[in-house]
Amino acid sequence: MSRADDPPSDAQALFQAAVGDAHPLPHHGKREPAAPQIQPIPKQRIRDEQQALVDSLSDHISYEDSMEAGEELVYLRSGLRRDTLKKLRRGHWVLQGELDLHGLISAEARQAVNAFISTCQKRGLRCVRIIHGKGLGSKNREPILRTRVKHWLMQKDEVLAFCQARAVDGGSGAVVVLLKSPNRPSRGIA
Repeated sequence: MSRADDPPSDAQALFQAAVGDAHPLPHHGKREPAAPQIQPIPKQRIRDEQQALVDSLSDHISYEDSMEAGEELVYLRSGLRRDTLKKLRRGHWVLQGELDLHGLISAEARQAVNAFISTCQKRGLRCVRIIHGKGLGSKNREPILRTRVKHWLMQKDEVLAFCQARAVDGGSGAVVVLLKSPNRPSRGIA
């Protein structure tokens, strides 16, 4: 009895008999297509960019700023004309986008604002509304997100101005934001 490793004694002869009159095919001059190379996924860069979004807006609020909860939200980037803010208050620009922060905690709201502003810039939107709420559902019925949204927006280079929304657009529970035009510098141009 032979072992499984050993070929039968006439296996070589059988093979030669089977392929003995075979000839190689003539070369046709074509190359086999190369398999497409799959680009590597930069997982660490993606994680870094996501973390940068989270970290790009600070939650630090000074004592003075936390005390001005009763005042209207208003901001105008230095170098811009005052009538830009007047136009924004009067609804001169059409609202092109909206973000509703109802039900979000501060960390979620910060990420949402950052992503929203970034998306608006990419899409070329100029005037948007962010609904932060009046704080009626929050602890002590205080508008926590209102003050934080103000600070987050002031830190964004893309934001030219913002003000409290008109009553028909949400009043003290929302803010209307004017963003930089993606194809123009912001030197006094609104």
